[in-house]
Amino acid sequence: MKIWYNNIIATDRQLKEVNKRRIHIGRHPDNDIVLDSPFVAAEAAVLIQTNGSWELTALGLGEILLGDRALYGGDRCEIDREQEIRIYPFTLTLDLPQIRKDTQKEKLRKLDEGLSSLIRSLHVDLLEYLGRDLSTVDPAQLSTEQVLGVEKRVEHIAEHTGVYRRERAELITHTVGHCVRSELLKSLSTAASTGQSSDILGNSDWTTFHSGVPDREEELVHIVTDVKRLLRLSEHSEVEDQLDNVEQNFWTSWELISGNMDDSLRKYLALRYVKKEIKDIVFGFGPLEDLLRLPTISEIMVVDRDHIYIEKNGVIHSSGRRFVSDEVTISIIDRIVSRIGRRIDKSSPLVDARLPDGSRVNAVIPPLAVSGPCLTIRKFPLRRLLIDDLVTKGALTRTVAEFLRAAVLHRRNILISGGTGTGKTTLLNCLSDFIPDKERVVTVEDTAELQLNKEHVVRMETKEANIEGAGAYTIRDLVHNALRMRPDRVVVGECRGPEALDMLQAMNTGHDGSLTTIHANSAQDVTLRLEVLVQMASDLPVSSIRQQIVSAIDLIVQLHRMRDGRRCVSQVAEVVDIDPNSGIVRIKDLFTMDESSGLDAELTPTGQLPTFMGDLIAHDLIDLESFFL
Repeated sequence: MKIWYNNIIATDRQLKEVNKRRIHIGRHPDNDIVLDSPFVAAEAAVLIQTNGSWELTALGLGEILLGDRALYGGDRCEIDREQEIRIYPFTLTLDLPQIRKDTQKEKLRKLDEGLSSLIRSLHVDLLEYLGRDLSTVDPAQLSTEQVLGVEKRVEHIAEHTGVYRRERAELITHTVGHCVRSELLKSLSTAASTGQSSDILGNSDWTTFHSGVPDREEELVHIVTDVKRLLRLSEHSEVEDQLDNVEQNFWTSWELISGNMDDSLRKYLALRYVKKEIKDIVFGFGPLEDLLRLPTISEIMVVDRDHIYIEKNGVIHSSGRRFVSDEVTISIIDRIVSRIGRRIDKSSPLVDARLPDGSRVNAVIPPLAVSGPCLTIRKFPLRRLLIDDLVTKGALTRTVAEFLRAAVLHRRNILISGGTGTGKTTLLNCLSDFIPDKERVVTVEDTAELQLNKEHVVRMETKEANIEGAGAYTIRDLVHNALRMRPDRVVVGECRGPEALDMLQAMNTGHDGSLTTIHANSAQDVTLRLEVLVQMASDLPVSSIRQQIVSAIDLIVQLHRMRDGRRCVSQVAEVVDIDPNSGIVRIKDLFTMDESSGLDAELTPTGQLPTFMGDLIAHDLIDLESFFL
């Protein structure tokens, strides 16, 4: 595609040809189209080829004009050949190529919509048949007879409403494909769990298929085996690679074998899948159930009932799944939050919660959520990551890992900084492994998600107010209480408010070696953000706040998410002192990353040593020669 762009202040017009499905636009030199101006964001926009069209997404804080429409950070809009893009002070025009629609994807999308409509109607009929809503039923209290009763009722309703009419033959075959695909992914996910239970609710009764016919179930196993052979899964040694192969190529393989089964088996497998989906809605997490069990998915984002996105390897994709209605979405959200004693309704339409496995959940419903209930789930990995795993993944170097280990052992106060989804909590968990077992650790979190692999750990979590508006306990309340619990170290999940003052005071009053995280774009920005957060708690002079910061914090570890989705440490800095001339907190970079190197950027030592390096060497915690490797 040819893209013309020019600065409206200049007279020259530049042309660049880009042959990519995703085109990045912005000031940073890594972008495909570089707009060299301080008024342009580092990553201003991205142009994405979708099925049959091009779509522009605004990324920066500044305004982007597409024709007469203004776009801001996160806004998306389809673009046509005649529209001009204006990113001050630049204008861009595009020679958009004609895109051939992916007929297979379009066909699958329409069939998925038909399947969703079918499940929606059967769910409504089931509730009418039973005469009550089952969303308040506790799955842990279900008996086999109750689950079997629901399966039989769905079967009866499907027969009665004529689900298997001849004109629905293509939809039924597609439903059977989902059944086979679901069983295939389930078997691979179970293998990836290495013996851990894949049942998210901690109860396997309702997830078991009780009305199965042994002969038909054996035929299903044979079909799954055939698909594995067609996909050549045995050629992939890693389960994650096998899962990706299934996600990308299943439907192509399914077309090759879908016609080789009799109508009775087709009917049985279609009904089997429908029963599973409705049980997921009634007792589980609906269309999220399978996504939660896939180990390759790190985040699930429900935009509205028809759009559910997932994150894999740091990259966002559409899941292709949908909720049958807003009412079902709200019902499942309520099921999640009620399990930990929280509530969500029109008077309290926003809530943070967690799943039984510790995965973090944020939910927003109307009137705050304009397009319908939305849900964000930050999943926990099946296996807790260690510092060696981060080194293997390229998140940091072995030298930096050894330095951070020495700093934790030497009881240095460490603050981990970064944007959303950069891996702050993961790194905090890894650093906690270095805390000696004999020490008492008290953790404070808004929503409990830390996984400290220690015996002597006291975990505390905030509590919202009850219906009467009383009984709330904030992060600050818990930090106050933590200091009365004789902790050796205090670990705060995230400082985002006035509790920053209490955390600094804890670090300054004998609780050396404490850890916390904060949202900031760089190590220098951390000190500025801390000043603002402390002022939310007390009207202290700025000079006093800065002195507190210098006395309390020893190291700042900055995290960054690369464009390819890789999360990595981009800066390790020591908080040194207060500059006598400017009066600001002075930091010293120990390790930095040259981001201009693009995706090949690596963390390298600056040659400067921390002021406490002599103590680390004296206690035999680090090798000076390895520090510069």
